[in-house]
Amino acid sequence: METRAWVDYAVIGLKLCPFAKAPQVQGLVRYIVSNATTNDALNEDLINELQHLSTAPTDQVETTLLIHPDVLQEFENYNNFIMLAECTIEALDLEGIIQVAGFHPHYQFEGTTVNDITNATNRSPFPTIHLLRESSIEQAISEFGNTQLIYEKNIQTLERLGPEGWEALQYRCRLKADC
Repeated sequence: METRAWVDYAVIGLKLCPFAKAPQVQGLVRYIVSNATTNDALNEDLINELQHLSTAPTDQVETTLLIHPDVLQEFENYNNFIMLAECTIEALDLEGIIQVAGFHPHYQFEGTTVNDITNATNRSPFPTIHLLRESSIEQAISEFGNTQLIYEKNIQTLERLGPEGWEALQYRCRLKADC
Protein backbone atom coordinates (compact mmCIF):
# COMPACT_ATOMS: atom_id res chain seq x y z
CA MET A 1 0.00 0.00 0.00
CA GLU A 2 1.46 3.32 -1.10
CA THR A 3 0.17 5.21 1.94
CA ARG A 4 1.88 2.79 4.32
CA ALA A 5 5.12 3.20 2.37
CA TRP A 6 4.70 7.00 2.56
CA VAL A 7 4.34 6.74 6.35
CA ASP A 8 7.48 4.58 6.51
CA TYR A 9 9.67 6.60 4.14
CA ALA A 10 8.42 10.16 4.50
CA VAL A 11 6.66 10.57 7.85
CA ILE A 12 8.96 8.25 9.82
CA GLY A 13 12.01 8.13 7.56
CA LEU A 14 12.35 11.91 7.35
CA LYS A 15 11.22 12.21 10.99
CA LEU A 16 8.42 14.59 10.02
CA CYS A 17 6.44 13.29 12.99
CA PRO A 18 8.48 12.00 15.91
CA PHE A 19 5.34 10.37 17.35
CA ALA A 20 4.57 8.17 14.33
CA LYS A 21 7.21 5.45 14.60
CA ALA A 22 6.02 3.69 17.76
CA PRO A 23 2.39 3.11 16.68
CA GLN A 24 3.54 2.06 13.19
CA VAL A 25 6.08 -0.45 14.51
CA GLN A 26 3.58 -1.77 17.06
CA GLY A 27 0.90 -2.25 14.38
CA LEU A 28 -1.46 0.26 16.01
CA VAL A 29 -2.14 2.35 12.90
CA ARG A 30 -5.43 1.45 11.27
CA TYR A 31 -5.33 1.94 7.48
CA ILE A 32 -8.81 2.11 5.96
CA VAL A 33 -9.36 2.67 2.24
CA SER A 34 -12.77 4.18 1.58
CA ASN A 35 -14.62 3.23 -1.59
CA ALA A 36 -16.63 6.45 -1.33
CA THR A 37 -17.23 8.41 -4.51
CA THR A 38 -19.33 11.13 -2.88
CA ASN A 39 -18.87 13.40 0.11
CA ASP A 40 -21.92 11.85 1.79
CA ALA A 41 -20.52 8.34 1.46
CA LEU A 42 -17.16 9.51 2.78
CA ASN A 43 -18.87 11.17 5.73
CA GLU A 44 -20.55 7.83 6.54
CA ASP A 45 -17.14 6.14 6.47
CA LEU A 46 -15.76 8.93 8.65
CA ILE A 47 -18.54 8.42 11.21
CA ASN A 48 -17.87 4.66 11.26
CA GLU A 49 -14.16 5.22 11.80
CA LEU A 50 -14.71 7.84 14.51
CA GLN A 51 -16.98 5.42 16.35
CA HIS A 52 -14.49 2.60 15.90
CA LEU A 53 -11.51 4.60 17.13
CA SER A 54 -13.41 6.03 20.09
CA THR A 55 -14.37 2.56 21.34
CA ALA A 56 -11.34 0.46 20.36
CA PRO A 57 -8.77 -0.24 23.06
CA THR A 58 -5.58 1.80 22.64
CA ASP A 59 -3.50 -1.36 22.68
CA GLN A 60 -5.29 -2.41 19.47
CA VAL A 61 -5.72 0.89 17.59
CA GLU A 62 -3.85 4.10 18.33
CA THR A 63 -4.75 6.12 15.28
CA THR A 64 -6.60 5.79 11.96
CA LEU A 65 -5.75 6.87 8.44
CA LEU A 66 -8.93 7.07 6.36
CA ILE A 67 -7.70 7.05 2.77
CA HIS A 68 -10.19 8.12 0.13
CA PRO A 69 -8.72 7.97 -3.39
CA ASP A 70 -11.96 8.48 -5.32
CA VAL A 71 -13.35 11.64 -3.71
CA LEU A 72 -12.07 15.14 -2.80
CA GLN A 73 -9.25 15.21 -5.30
CA GLU A 74 -9.23 19.02 -5.36
CA PHE A 75 -7.52 20.45 -2.30
CA GLU A 76 -10.06 23.23 -1.71
CA ASN A 77 -12.91 20.71 -1.58
CA TYR A 78 -10.86 18.48 0.68
CA ASN A 79 -10.08 21.38 3.00
CA ASN A 80 -13.79 22.18 3.24
CA PHE A 81 -14.51 18.55 4.10
CA ILE A 82 -11.94 18.66 6.90
CA MET A 83 -14.02 21.45 8.46
CA LEU A 84 -17.07 19.18 8.12
CA ALA A 85 -15.11 16.37 9.77
CA GLU A 86 -14.43 18.64 12.75
CA CYS A 87 -18.17 19.38 12.97
CA THR A 88 -18.87 15.64 12.80
CA ILE A 89 -16.50 15.06 15.72
CA GLU A 90 -18.40 17.69 17.68
CA ALA A 91 -21.81 16.24 16.70
CA LEU A 92 -20.73 12.77 17.87
CA ASP A 93 -19.62 14.29 21.18
CA LEU A 94 -16.01 13.29 20.52
CA GLU A 95 -14.53 16.77 20.87
CA GLY A 96 -11.57 16.53 23.24
CA ILE A 97 -11.33 12.80 22.50
CA ILE A 98 -10.47 12.62 18.79
CA GLN A 99 -8.81 15.18 16.59
CA VAL A 100 -8.51 15.31 12.81
CA ALA A 101 -5.45 16.13 10.71
CA GLY A 102 -5.33 16.40 6.95
CA PHE A 103 -3.03 15.00 4.28
CA HIS A 104 -3.53 15.50 0.57
CA PRO A 105 -1.42 15.16 -2.62
CA HIS A 106 -1.92 18.89 -3.29
CA TYR A 107 -1.74 20.13 0.29
CA GLN A 108 -0.91 23.81 0.52
CA PHE A 109 -0.38 25.78 3.70
CA GLU A 110 -1.87 29.24 3.82
CA GLY A 111 0.67 31.83 2.73
CA THR A 112 2.73 29.41 0.61
CA THR A 113 2.95 28.93 -3.14
CA VAL A 114 1.80 25.68 -4.74
CA ASN A 115 5.38 24.56 -5.41
CA ASP A 116 6.75 25.44 -1.95
CA ILE A 117 8.56 22.30 -0.80
CA THR A 118 7.40 22.85 2.80
CA ASN A 119 3.88 21.85 1.74
CA ALA A 120 5.26 18.33 1.36
CA THR A 121 5.02 17.79 5.14
CA ASN A 122 1.30 17.21 4.58
CA ARG A 123 1.39 15.76 1.07
CA SER A 124 0.29 12.15 0.96
CA PRO A 125 -0.18 9.82 -2.02
CA PHE A 126 -3.99 10.06 -1.71
CA PRO A 127 -6.40 12.34 0.14
CA THR A 128 -6.30 11.09 3.72
CA ILE A 129 -8.04 12.00 6.93
CA HIS A 130 -5.95 11.24 10.00
CA LEU A 131 -7.93 10.56 13.15
CA LEU A 132 -5.90 10.89 16.33
CA ARG A 133 -6.72 10.27 19.96
CA GLU A 134 -6.25 13.51 21.90
CA SER A 135 -4.84 11.55 24.86
CA SER A 136 -2.08 10.23 22.59
CA ILE A 137 -1.31 13.73 21.36
CA GLU A 138 -1.12 15.06 24.92
CA GLN A 139 1.20 12.23 25.94
CA ALA A 140 3.46 12.79 22.93
CA ILE A 141 3.62 16.52 23.59
CA SER A 142 4.50 15.95 27.25
CA GLU A 143 7.34 13.66 26.17
CA PHE A 144 8.58 15.83 23.30
CA GLY A 145 8.07 19.33 24.66
CA ASN A 146 7.97 22.28 22.28
CA THR A 147 6.10 21.05 19.19
CA GLN A 148 6.94 24.28 17.33
CA LEU A 149 10.43 22.79 16.97
CA ILE A 150 8.93 19.92 14.94
CA TYR A 151 7.49 22.36 12.41
CA GLU A 152 10.77 24.29 12.15
CA LYS A 153 12.82 21.09 11.79
CA ASN A 154 10.43 19.81 9.09
CA ILE A 155 10.91 22.97 7.05
CA GLN A 156 14.69 22.57 7.26
CA THR A 157 14.47 18.87 6.36
CA LEU A 158 12.33 19.49 3.28
CA GLU A 159 14.39 22.46 2.12
CA ARG A 160 17.53 20.27 2.32
CA LEU A 161 15.73 17.46 0.48
CA GLY A 162 14.42 19.79 -2.23
CA PRO A 163 11.86 19.01 -4.94
CA GLU A 164 14.07 16.42 -6.63
CA GLY A 165 14.67 14.57 -3.39
CA TRP A 166 10.95 14.65 -2.56
CA GLU A 167 10.10 13.25 -6.00
CA ALA A 168 12.69 10.47 -5.54
CA LEU A 169 11.16 9.60 -2.16
CA GLN A 170 7.66 9.46 -3.67
CA TYR A 171 9.00 7.16 -6.39
CA ARG A 172 10.41 4.83 -3.70
CA CYS A 173 7.00 4.81 -2.01
CA ARG A 174 5.29 3.81 -5.25
CA LEU A 175 7.86 1.06 -5.84
CA LYS A 176 7.50 -0.26 -2.31
CA ALA A 177 3.72 -0.31 -2.70
CA ASP A 178 4.03 -2.47 -5.79
CA CYS A 179 6.08 -5.11 -3.97
